[in-house]
Amino acid sequence: MDQFLHNHADGVFDPEAVRILTTALNEAWKAINTTGVSFASRGFASRGHAEAARETLAKRIIELARNGERDQCRLSEDALLHLTQQNLKTRPAATP
Repeated sequence: MDQFLHNHADGVFDPEAVRILTTALNEAWKAINTTGVSFASRGFASRGHAEAARETLAKRIIELARNGERDQCRLSEDALLHLTQQNLKTRPAATP
């Protein structure tokens, strides 16, 4: 997914900004992994969910950076918040 950042951020951002974005993405992903979430251990569909989650983080970081944000911590934390909000919006309704 770091390649996703490079594909969508190169040419738009200078190399230092790309480094900041990549580090923010990696920090956000590390935070998710420290929660104990294990996408890969649950099979192919879950690996797809992990890729989708990482892509959502990357897209949000790029969006914020296009609006001028360069603080690595704010980029990472906002991306995590955005992912959480997206998951709450798409969570299936509980069955009685």
